[in-house]
Amino acid sequence: MYDQITLIAEVISKDSLGMSEKTYSRKDVLCEVNSVTRQEFFEAGRSGLNPSFEMTVFSGDYSGEKVLEYKGEQYGIYRTYRTGDYMELYVERKGGLVGTQSV
Repeated sequence: MYDQITLIAEVISKDSLGMSEKTYSRKDVLCEVNSVTRQEFFEAGRSGLNPSFEMTVFSGDYSGEKVLEYKGEQYGIYRTYRTGDYMELYVERKGGLVGTQSV
């Protein structure tokens, strides 16, 4: 199934006083959404992870982001795998990924 996700990147910049300031940039991309395989589910579970989806995006759209948003929910990217021109993103649902400030 094809859908749209928002990749969220943490950006650290300096304010006028030279203090570090954390903001977030958002990038909407198209992806193919799949269920995780049974093997992925059990292997990730052994490491204390709770896989939700495997999302395939064009590798040029992915820049190492650790968080994405899908249908209003935020997911942490715990593993990636490159397959030719595409990147598989394995995600799990977690609360409080980007704090309370809006992104």
